[in-house]
Amino acid sequence: MFKPIKKTESKKVEPEKAQPEKIVPEKPQLKILYQDEYLVAVDKPAGLFVHRSFMDKDEIYFALQLVRDQIGQYVYPVHRLDRPTSGVLLFALTKEVAQKLNAVFADKSNAVNDEKIAQDTTAELTKTYYALVRGHLAITEQNTLIDYALKEKLDKLGDKNVSRDKAPQAAQTHYQVIKQASLPIVLGRFDSVRYSLVKLQPITGRRHQIRRHLAHLRHPIIGDINYGDNKQNPFFIEHFGFKRLMLIAQSLSFIHPITEQKITINAEFDEQWQQVFNALAWTVDC
Repeated sequence: MFKPIKKTESKKVEPEKAQPEKIVPEKPQLKILYQDEYLVAVDKPAGLFVHRSFMDKDEIYFALQLVRDQIGQYVYPVHRLDRPTSGVLLFALTKEVAQKLNAVFADKSNAVNDEKIAQDTTAELTKTYYALVRGHLAITEQNTLIDYALKEKLDKLGDKNVSRDKAPQAAQTHYQVIKQASLPIVLGRFDSVRYSLVKLQPITGRRHQIRRHLAHLRHPIIGDINYGDNKQNPFFIEHFGFKRLMLIAQSLSFIHPITEQKITINAEFDEQWQQVFNALAWTVDC
């Protein structure tokens, strides 16, 4: 007898789903604030890395690459700005100039426990920042010195072989409160939302120094996800409609390594800063 042949069920082959195309954002053009045959400075927007690092796996553009492509030659970084910080970013155009400026910035970073330097506002290198902070810091006519040592901030991956037993490093920052304002809105246990605009000039150059110093004063920078206020930050996003660290490297003054002339480079407050100034009825002259 012949056994009946069982019908095999045919598997339905689903057509492969087309993978969505990855949208590549348009290549940004950075505003050049200063350029000569030895140096170039740009206005770095908040959110842009200076150069590639282990944290940038999904990033496409970097300030170093963008500047290189814009001016058509290789550039050398001489200092750093954190990714969320906007403002003046300086590059050298030759290795020799970079080495000279790197030495100046390194000397600035190591200028600790030096009373003369702490009081000198006409130093060879001056970096000026502005920050929008939580609360009302008392307005003073003169600069106030934050002299508070900071434990070295290490990356889990990039600094995995670095000792974590180092003593805190001396760190100093001058600050001056420029403006204060309040919004009549209840937030938590407070009946208003208060802000201060603070001008800062770091003397040393520790990692996240300004952000950590202001957090130490209990007036963290708005938008700071590491050291900030978990009630103020969400309120700011909802009220003003954008998310960022409200810290700008507004000015950089230094002695030109070749001409030996004093150079001062300024960055303007962008549209988001101006939006905040308008909402708080502030007129800010730098």
